[in-house]
Amino acid sequence: MIKAIVFDLDNTLVDFMAMKKQAVDAAIRAMIDAGLQLTFEEARQKIDHIYRERGIEFQKVFDTLLYDETNKLDYKVLAAGIVAYRRAREAALVPYPHVFMTLVQLIKRGIKLAVVSDAPSREAWLRLTYLNLHHLFDVVLTYEDTGEYKPSPVPFRKALERLGTDASEALMVGDWAERDMVGAAKVGMKTVFARYGDIFGTVNSGADYEINDIQDIITIVDNQNEN
Repeated sequence: MIKAIVFDLDNTLVDFMAMKKQAVDAAIRAMIDAGLQLTFEEARQKIDHIYRERGIEFQKVFDTLLYDETNKLDYKVLAAGIVAYRRAREAALVPYPHVFMTLVQLIKRGIKLAVVSDAPSREAWLRLTYLNLHHLFDVVLTYEDTGEYKPSPVPFRKALERLGTDASEALMVGDWAERDMVGAAKVGMKTVFARYGDIFGTVNSGADYEINDIQDIITIVDNQNEN
C-alpha cells in the first residue's frame, strides 16, 4: 500500500538545467552589452568552471567572474547580468508536463506528498512558490533542515517521520540514481527513477520503477494499492 510519495525537486518537478542554461545565457549577453570584455563562449566557459568549483547553486557567480577578470566589480555590468538572469529564469522556470495534474490526482487519492531536495532552502521554496506548487506538499525538506546531502539516509528518514509514514509505504521519485535512488533504498523506500530528467545518461538506475512521464506514477500507485 502506497501512502506517501517523496519527490526530488530539480530535474524531477522542474527542468532546472534548461532553466539555468537559458538564464545564464541571457545574463552573459546582457553583461557583454554592458561592457564585459569577453566573448560569449569565453564567459560561458568561465561561468561553467565557477559552477563546477562552487556548486550549481552558487549565488555570486557573476561577481566572481567579474572579479576574476578585472580584480574589481563593475556594478553596471553586474546589474545587467543579474536583471537579465532573473527575467530569463522566471520565463524558463516551468514544471515538466503533467506535474500539476499528477500531484492533484495523487492528493485526491489520499496520498501524502513531500519534497526532499539538496537545494538551499530559500531557492527551493522560491522555485516551488513561483511554480505555485508550494501548497500541494505536506513536507518540504532541504539541506538546511537536516545538515545532510543525499544519498545520506537522514533526509529520507526525516521526511518519513514528518509524513508519519513507514518506508515500506512510500515511493521516492528522482532523477539522480546515485543520490535519490540509493538514499531512498537505504531506508527501505520503493524507488522511481525519473528518466525524463536524467542528465547523466544513466544506463542502470537500480530503481524499482522507471518512468518517462511523471503521470506514470499514478499507474504505479493504482497498481500497488489494488493489490
